[in-house]
Parts: sequence; C-alpha cells; structure tokens
Amino acid sequence: MINVSSLTKSYGKNRGITDISFTIPEGQIVGFLGPNGAGKTTTMNIITGYLAADTGSVEVAGIDMVKQPIDAKKHIGYLPEQPPLYLSMTVKEYLDFVYELKGVNTLETNEHEGDKTSYRQEHISAICESIGLTDVYRRVIGHLSKGYKQRVGLAQALIGDPDVLVLDEPTIGLDPRQIVEIRNVIKKMGKKRTIILSTHILPEVSAICERVLVISNGLIVADDKPDNLTRAAMGNRMIIVRVAGSSGTIQELLHSLEGLKSVKSLGKMEPDTCDFLLESEVDADIRKPLFSMLAKEGYPLLMMRPHGDSLEDIFLQLTEEVN
Repeated sequence: MINVSSLTKSYGKNRGITDISFTIPEGQIVGFLGPNGAGKTTTMNIITGYLAADTGSVEVAGIDMVKQPIDAKKHIGYLPEQPPLYLSMTVKEYLDFVYELKGVNTLETNEHEGDKTSYRQEHISAICESIGLTDVYRRVIGHLSKGYKQRVGLAQALIGDPDVLVLDEPTIGLDPRQIVEIRNVIKKMGKKRTIILSTHILPEVSAICERVLVISNGLIVADDKPDNLTRAAMGNRMIIVRVAGSSGTIQELLHSLEGLKSVKSLGKMEPDTCDFLLESEVDADIRKPLFSMLAKEGYPLLMMRPHGDSLEDIFLQLTEEVN
C-alpha cells in the first residue's frame, strides 16, 4: 500500500533524512517514532505530498506521489498534530466544507444533484457514527471538548474513504479517558485501512500498533513488532515468579529445569512464599515446563510476569546509539 524508496532530504547544509526505505502493506497499523529533529515529520510530509524529497520516491496504492500527486493524495487521509478545524463552524458545516474541498465524487452514474446530496449525507453520517460524533453533529466545534475536536479531525481525514491514514500525535493533550477513546477509534479504523501513527507516547505503540519504525538522526534504526524489539533488547527471556514454599528447596528444584540459564532469589514478598528472577536460554520458553514441574512437586505458582526493558528503554537505546 505504501512504498518508500531511498528518500533523502536536506535543508541547506543540514541533512533531514538519509536514504530511507520501507514498505507498509495494506491493513497494517505502524507506529512511527523518533526524537525531535530525527526526520519523522520530514518523512511524513513527503509521504503525504506536502514536501518534495531531494532523491527517492513514494508510492501510495501503486501511484507515484511525484508523477501523479492528485491521484495519490486521493488515497490519503491526514490528521496533523494540530487538527485544521474552523472553530466557528458546526461539525456538519465543517465536514460538508471538507467534502467539497476534497472534491469527493464517488458516484459514477448520478444524473441528479439530489442523488449527490444524498450520498454526501450518507457518507458523512456513516463517518460520524463510526467515530462517535453523531451526538455533537449540529454543535459548534469551538464549544466541543478537546477529545471531540480530535474526533472531528479524524472525521475530516476519513472524508473520501481513503485507503491510508497518516496521524500525527492523535492523542496529544487528551486526558486518560479521551486517549483510550481515540485509541479505540484508531484500532477500529485500522481494520480496513493502512495507518501510520506518529506518537511520543510509547505505551500507545504497544496498545495500537502491529509494527514499529524508529527513526533517529535521519536514519531508520529499527523496524519490527513491539514485542520483538523488547526481546531483542533483552537478549534472553527473563521472568519473575512467586512460589509458595521453602526458598532453598524450590531454588534447588528450579535449577533442574531444562533451558534455564540462571536463578536469582528476590526474597519474600508475602508470608510463606519466595520470589525468583529466572533467566532462560535464548529462544527457550520455560513457562509451561515450569508450571508443570512446580504443580507436580506440590509448590503452587502464585505469580509469573515478564521482566526486562520497557519500550521506552529500548527507544532510548536505539536513538542514543545513532546520536
């Protein structure tokens, strides 16, 4: 759906991005991460046709953004960090305006203007219903909460039913409840669209995205699933367990587990229990054998949770290595 090939862009003597390439298939939600000045916004502006690259190319739905910009842009819905809203308009007036501005014309056989008007109403009403704007459809945008304003911004990006959505910091400045609501809306939209999501909220990537692109100093430094990035940074699988019973006996038993690299006692967090940090060999998953062994020997497993670097830690490691 999106093919970015060897993009390079300079601003005078300063290089914004250098030889960036990646492909995003249809129906994938991708998190695009990078510190300030890394080249993230430059890349997104080139993808949406707002900015021209020095070298390289972008294809959206197989259409070259430079050679056929109007046709390529018909496939893109864009929500910038500051939604382009007219606060004095009602939601209805604004979405009607965007509909006209985009020149939406998906009716191929209409002979009557009334049919076009009917389609417009159905199209906009369906968008409002899908992202929860129906109740405020007649209200003035300037009187809405920030969460609803963000939804209006998403609605304008969906006008024309684009295949690709480019969302720049869609949850910035929202309260926790609004963030959850917008995340749910994005996940719902991602069921039939390709989405590039720029964000500085790293838990948002784990909650929404299937894939992460990390850019630093104008270079792509990581491209993988969030879980795979975590595993790569850890090197080995590490888990913390809490077991009911005597520490010495359980530790001796744990050492007999195949695939286990090391055992570290963490002491007692509850009466008559003991906690351990377990590190397994690379590519070994000891969780099921561990549970079976402890159950067989009569030691209840009360807690098991992963231990390792967070996505935030990994992000810092990746960007620091380049800088």
